[in-house]
Amino acid sequence: MNKRRRFTEELPLEETEIWSCTKEGCNGWMRDDFAFESTPTCRLCLSPMTRALKMIPVVSNSNGNLKPFKAE
Repeated sequence: MNKRRRFTEELPLEETEIWSCTKEGCNGWMRDDFAFESTPTCRLCLSPMTRALKMIPVVSNSNGNLKPFKAE
């Protein structure tokens, strides 16, 4: 009897804007929708972050835009 349950339904993936850490060896990243600052710093190593795209599961943000001024 298999006690582990596997997902029978796959989560939909979407290309999403993220912030990625610039420090080599650090795997820190965050979704742009969940960043509080217009140019965030890595919470793991405090290095600067750059914009990137990543295929990740869809998550809705019910709080809307968390940044007061979003840099374009």
